[in-house]
Amino acid sequence: MRVLYFAWLRERLGRDSDEIDPPASVATIADLIDWLAANDETFALATAKRELIRAARDEELVDHQTPLAGAKTIALFPPMTGG
Repeated sequence: MRVLYFAWLRERLGRDSDEIDPPASVATIADLIDWLAANDETFALATAKRELIRAARDEELVDHQTPLAGAKTIALFPPMTGG
């Protein structure tokens, strides 16, 4: 699975993506964020305010309780503004 990072999240992490293979216990976007934070201190600091992190599963906006099963790409980003 590929995880993409955008905007200030990408800047804080110093990378734009990761290729990962999370364990079966990582079943939702929230689980994924928790797992990534537990395994990467920089990620944990960048996502300390989880309510600010938005997500997309295979290019569709989703909430943190969305299942990961079958996902090829997860995108994580801060709130978007219009303009």
